[in-house]
Amino acid sequence: MTDQATGAPKPQPRARNSGQSNSVPAQAAPRITGAQSLIRALEEVGADTVFGIPGGAILPAYDPMMDSSRVQHVLVRHEQGAGHAATGYAQATGKVGVCMATSGPGATNLVTPLADAHMDSVPLVAITGQVATSLIGTDGFQEADICGISMPVTKHNFLVKDADDIPRTIAEAFHIASTGRPGPVLVDIAKDALQRETAFQWPPTTELPGYRPVTKPHGKQIREAAKLLADARRPVLYVGGGVLKAGATAELKVLAELTGTPVTTTLMGIGAFPDSHPQHLGMPGMHGTVAAVTALQKADLIIALGARFDDRVTGKLDSFAPHAKIVHADIDPAEIGKNRAADVPIVGDAREVLADLVVALQAEAAEHPDRHGDRYADWWTLLDRWRTTYPLGYDLPEDGSLAPQQVIQRIGELAPEGTIFAAGVGQHQMWAAHFVTYDRPATWLNSGGLGTMGYAVPAALGAKVGMPDRAVWAIDGDGCFQMTNQELVTAALNGAPIKVAIINNGALGMVRQWQTLFYNQRYSNTVLHSSEEGEPGRGTRVPDFVKLAEAMGCVGIRCEDPAQLDAVIEKANAINDRPVVVDFIVHEDAMVWPMVAAGTSNDEVMAARGVRPDFGDSDD
Repeated sequence: MTDQATGAPKPQPRARNSGQSNSVPAQAAPRITGAQSLIRALEEVGADTVFGIPGGAILPAYDPMMDSSRVQHVLVRHEQGAGHAATGYAQATGKVGVCMATSGPGATNLVTPLADAHMDSVPLVAITGQVATSLIGTDGFQEADICGISMPVTKHNFLVKDADDIPRTIAEAFHIASTGRPGPVLVDIAKDALQRETAFQWPPTTELPGYRPVTKPHGKQIREAAKLLADARRPVLYVGGGVLKAGATAELKVLAELTGTPVTTTLMGIGAFPDSHPQHLGMPGMHGTVAAVTALQKADLIIALGARFDDRVTGKLDSFAPHAKIVHADIDPAEIGKNRAADVPIVGDAREVLADLVVALQAEAAEHPDRHGDRYADWWTLLDRWRTTYPLGYDLPEDGSLAPQQVIQRIGELAPEGTIFAAGVGQHQMWAAHFVTYDRPATWLNSGGLGTMGYAVPAALGAKVGMPDRAVWAIDGDGCFQMTNQELVTAALNGAPIKVAIINNGALGMVRQWQTLFYNQRYSNTVLHSSEEGEPGRGTRVPDFVKLAEAMGCVGIRCEDPAQLDAVIEKANAINDRPVVVDFIVHEDAMVWPMVAAGTSNDEVMAARGVRPDFGDSDD
C-alpha cells in the first residue's frame, strides 16, 4: 500500500493482541547499528548497486555491506567516477542510481556529478558520511557542509544526525529522486548516527509535506492544445528528455503518426522517437540539422514535450520561432514560461499528456472530419526540400587520414543491436548524436545540460553494470578521456567489458573549432600532444593510449588507416572478456556542421563553413 499524498510506502498496521491472558507480547525489533539500518533500507528500496569509495566518516556503512546479498558495491577510483557511473546506470536502466562517498573531499568530488544529474533530470541518490555531530561546525578533519554546497545542484538533500531517522530518510530520498521531475538527492549522515544502535522498522512513515508532483494534466488545457494542433499548418513536435523519463515513447509515436506532425528530438531526447522514422527531422539547436532548426523557426505551432527551451536550442531567444504559438507540457511547473511564454501551459507527466492529447485529437477529428486530410502537405514539401538540400554529411580528408565522423558512423553501423552509446562532451558528442542511428530509448547517454567532460567512461561503466547483457560503447575525445580514464581499472576489475573509442585529434576539438572560426586560428592552449610538425595529433604521443589501456588491464588498439577501420571495430566488438580501448587517430581540422554561432539567431544557421542555406520563399 502507498500513501496517496506522497506515493511512499504506508506503514503496515501492527498485529492485534488476541486478548487471551497467556498471549505473548510482540517481540521488540532487534537492535542494530545505524550503518546496518542504512544497508537494510537500501535493500528494501530495491537498490542493487552502489558506486563508491570508503573513507573515515562513511566507513561504518562499509562493514555491513560485506554481509549484504542484495547490494553490490563497485569500488571506483575517484568519487566523480562514482557519480557519473551512478548516472549512467540510472539512464540505462531507468532505476535510481546510487553513489557513496566519505566526508569533506569525498563529498565535494560528487558535486560535479550531482550538478550534471540535476541539469539532465537523472534520478540519483548520493550518500555521504559526515563528521560526528559533536564536530559539525567546528571545522573538524574532513568536514564540509555538503548540504549547503550541494543545495543549488540537488532536488533535495538531508542531514541525518539520528540513527532512528535513517530508514525514513532513505525511503524519502528514493521517492523524491524518482518521482515528479527526477533528480539527484543527497543524504549526508553523521558518523555517530551510523555507529549508534537503533531499531530498524520498515516500511517507515514518510514525512514530505508539500511534495505532491502533478502528473495528470488539466483537461481544458489538453483540449486547447488539440484545437491549436487541428488549426495549425506548420506544427512541430519539440521533444525533450522528459518524454524518455516518463517512458512515453510509444505514446509519442502514436501522436506523431496520428497527426503527421514532424518531430525534432533534443540532445537529451534522442531515442524518444526513432531516428529512422520518416517524420523525424533530427536534433534542433546549435549543432542541429538544418531541417530541424529551420522547422522550429518557421513553425506556426510548437508543441514542446518535456523540453525546456534552453539556449542551445533557441539561439538568440527573442528571435526564436517568431510566428509560433507555444504549447508547453512539462511535469515541472517552474519550466513553463521560464524562457518562452506558453500560449497553452500544461503541467503533467509526459505519458499522461500524450495519451490524453491523442484521445482529444481523435474526438476533435470525429467532430470535424472536414478539417482533416492531408493538411500538412505544403509544410512537408518545404521540410523535405530542406533535408534533401542540406543533409548531414562530411568530407573525407584529402591526406587519406581518418575522418572522425566516418569512425563514429561505422561504429554505429557495426555495433550489435541494442548497443548503448555514452558520449563525452565536444565535437565527438555532436558527431555521435548525428551519425549513429538511435531507434530505441535509453541507448544514448550523454551530459547535455552541464556539458561535463569526462562523463563517457564512468557513465559507460555504470550502464554496463546495470545492463550487463548489452554492448556498451563510450565515444570519447582525447581531452575528455584524460579526465576520467582511471575508471577503466574499475571496469577491468569488475568484469565490465565496455568499449571505448577515443576520437583522437590531438586537441580540445570543440574549443579549437571556435578558435578557428572566431579567434583567427590562434590556438591558445588547445593542443594536447607535442608534434614535430606543429600540428596536433601527429608526432609524439603523450600519453600513449594503447600502452595506458594495457596498463589498466584493457585491450589497447590503435587505428590510423581507413582501410583497417572496419576490421578494428569488428575486433573490438568481438572481445567481451575485458574492456577495449581503440585509439582512432583522426584528422585534426574536422568541424561540426551545421552550426549556429553562440548568441546569434537560428535564422543564421550555417550548413557548412560560412555557408548560409537559401530558404527561398519559405516564409510565404
